[in-house]
Order: sequence, then structure tokens, then C-alpha cells
Amino acid sequence: MRDPLTGYIRLEQAPASRFSKEPRELAIYLPPGYDSHAQVRYSVLYLHDGQNLFDPATAFLGNAWGLNALADELIQDGRIEPLIIVGIYNAGEKRLAEYTHVRDRRGKGGRARAYGRFIVEDLKPFIDREFRTLPDCSNTGLGGSSLGGLVSLYLGLRYLRTFGKLIVMSPSVWWANRAILEDVHRVRRKSNQKIWLDIGTREGENPKACLDNVVALRNALVAKGWQLGNDLAFCRDQGAAHDEKAWGRRMREALQFLFPPA
Repeated sequence: MRDPLTGYIRLEQAPASRFSKEPRELAIYLPPGYDSHAQVRYSVLYLHDGQNLFDPATAFLGNAWGLNALADELIQDGRIEPLIIVGIYNAGEKRLAEYTHVRDRRGKGGRARAYGRFIVEDLKPFIDREFRTLPDCSNTGLGGSSLGGLVSLYLGLRYLRTFGKLIVMSPSVWWANRAILEDVHRVRRKSNQKIWLDIGTREGENPKACLDNVVALRNALVAKGWQLGNDLAFCRDQGAAHDEKAWGRRMREALQFLFPPA
């Protein structure tokens, strides 16, 4: 019998898709009480690089975010609403292509549009059908780190009516000559999305350039109408590197900002 005070992970196979033909695993966190409260529906957070979220055995270099234990703690303490977290495993060698929306000068990348259609047209309907979700935009989030942060913002801006909450951690703003900044500049009307944006001060071979890129992204969002402390949170994590440990730690504040208790 499961402990009612803790959530649990279900491993599932992603549905077949026209847009992502390779078999893909899902790691799905179901919150405490999910099985015993049959009438309750839950917000959903979709996260890229799903193998890094929960289990050290599948995580990059064995460093998982520890997201299941963190979510359990925050839910039990009443700091966030109970929610479902869907970890979408990356496609290995095809990760870079799926997590970038334009090709770089070497011709690499540029498959994020198809990856987004897989999530929106195939994966999300599957999750909404198989689990007790709150499927509307205001209760659906998307997030990731590094290239996963980049693709989260790109898809968030593309699917305004699907994802109302975005977690953009250490985004690879540098990709394709900072193309994501042009996407933000082209936004015609600000959405009602809430965005968590962050960066560590010791990321990459040139930490100052990484920091400056993300600050430029923050400023671009503010120029479009997002308000710091209201629907945009910006975290400059002093001394933090570009790694799973830092992202897992910052999820504590990100979840509280985006998924506060009702």
C-alpha cells in the first residue's frame, strides 16, 4: 500500500506520433493522495529531459534533480498545489535538433516545431485522457533547462493557449546568434503567461556572456509587458554552475512562484 503522504512515479510509453517517431519514455509524478481522491483534478507541468528529474540511475552523470522528494515536501507543507509532473525523456542524439527552433550556421538543429506538435497534439491529449488533469492553459506548465529552457520559451510563445506557466532555466540564448530574442521582439501582444527565468553566475566557459544573454532576454520580456515580481520572476543564482544540482535546487522557488496553493 502506498504512503498517502508521498507521491509516486509511473513509467509510461509516450503515444505514437507523426511528429516524433522514435519510442519515447515518460516518467510521470503523481502527487500524494492521487489514488485516494478520485474526484480531484490536478494541474500538469511538462518538463524536458525527463530522465534527469527523478532517478539517479537514468540522470546525466547520476545527478537527478530530486524533483519527486521536493514536490512531496512542498505539497505536504502547503507551499504549492498538488500537481502532476510529466518528465519527457529526450531523444538522445536528436536532443539538440528537437530543442532548437532554427538551424545554426552549421545547419544543425531546427526541429523544435515538430517536437512541439508532438507535445501539444499527441502527448497532452494522452495525459489528459489517462490522468485526472485540469487541461486548461492556466493549469498547464512547460519547462526545462539549458536547451530545454530555450525550447520551453519558444513553444510557450508559440502555444499561448496551451501553456500558461513557463519554467525557463539557464536558457541557451546564444543558440543561432540569439534567435530567441528576435522571437520575443516579434511578440505582438503580451499573453497572460507567468514565466520563471533564471541563470547561474558561473555557467559556461564565459559566465559573463551567459549572464548577459539571459539578462537581455529578461529585458526583452519586460519590454513586451511582463512585470518582474508579478508575472515574471528572474533569479540570478550567485555561484551556481550549469548543472542538474543547481536546476533542481532552483525548482523550489520556481514551483512556488508558478503553482502556489489554491
